[in-house]
Amino acid sequence: MPWNTGSGNGGGPWGGGDQPGKPNSPWGNGPRKGRGPGQQPDIEELLRKGQDRVRGMFPRGLQGPRAIILGLSVLVAFWASSGFYKVQPDEQGVELLFGKFVKSTEPGLHYWFPGPVGEVVTVAVTNIRQINIGAQSEEASRRYASVRRETDERQMLTADQNVVDADYSVFWRVARAEDYLFNIRNPEETIRRAAESAMREVAGRSSLDQLMTDRKEALQAEVTQRLQELLDYYKAGVTITGVKLLAVDPPKQVIEAFHDVNNARQDLDRQRNEALAYRNDILPRAKGEAEKVQQDALAYKERQVKDAQGEAERFLSVYQSYKAAEGVTKQRLYLETMQEVLGRANKVVIERGATSGVVPYLPLPEVQKRNQAKGGK
Repeated sequence: MPWNTGSGNGGGPWGGGDQPGKPNSPWGNGPRKGRGPGQQPDIEELLRKGQDRVRGMFPRGLQGPRAIILGLSVLVAFWASSGFYKVQPDEQGVELLFGKFVKSTEPGLHYWFPGPVGEVVTVAVTNIRQINIGAQSEEASRRYASVRRETDERQMLTADQNVVDADYSVFWRVARAEDYLFNIRNPEETIRRAAESAMREVAGRSSLDQLMTDRKEALQAEVTQRLQELLDYYKAGVTITGVKLLAVDPPKQVIEAFHDVNNARQDLDRQRNEALAYRNDILPRAKGEAEKVQQDALAYKERQVKDAQGEAERFLSVYQSYKAAEGVTKQRLYLETMQEVLGRANKVVIERGATSGVVPYLPLPEVQKRNQAKGGK
């Protein structure tokens, strides 16, 4: 064969073996110690091969310790550059050192120790999150299946010993990322249970009518305040933005009777509103009429007083004239009185001492009528 060296021992392409009839392997004189079947590889050989691969990555001028130092420097620089991180405007960063909280960071570009020494966790702090209690979607029901207890979370007892089913939603957001991450194990479950506790506490101090009618807004604000106090006590790091009552109904067993009572209450409210409307319509008119009568009475009073004062002043002026000239005043009063009395009476003039043959009679009214008739023609 072309790889033979002239010996007849049948060597392979790398030459004859050390022993007659056995070819040499491409790595030397046959298999070495420790490389047989079931044995561990030679550590020194693996290290030597690794060094050869590292040296092959650099130019021939960079061999030996210099190449190793340069490679390690590149790796260290790449590792150190991985410590830069960015916090979005709606997030808050939390820096950890060996798993321990160090500080929180605001939005922007920051640097922290890269892993595994340091770690950065970002939490969205502006998003308004919602937890529905009572009326939930199938996804929410599956998600909180482990939270449910034997009693129905919707039922609660009011101050007037009524059992109601309440559906409500809790709106919240993260306020302090470090407290949110490390102070409580399951934030949503904690908020959920605290909300149920706050709602039952407020419902226990309120009547059924207050929960369903006029005080719903005030009760929502009270539940929000109580829930925030509980979460601040737990140092949960969240802010409750609001609690909204979606529905408050009696249990299914008595809901029909409750609707009848509610309808009667609505009729009562309607009749009350109609009565108030009638009162608001009739009272102003009655007050207006009373004011008119009062004003008319005051005007009559003023008129009568003024007339009386005028009569008194006229009498006083006549009396003063009478005192000044009694005879003339008496004659004038007599003539004025006779003129006023005789001016409205039919007058007949009979002359005294008339001579015989002449009728002493003058029918003045007939003469006046005759003259008026002639003038009319």
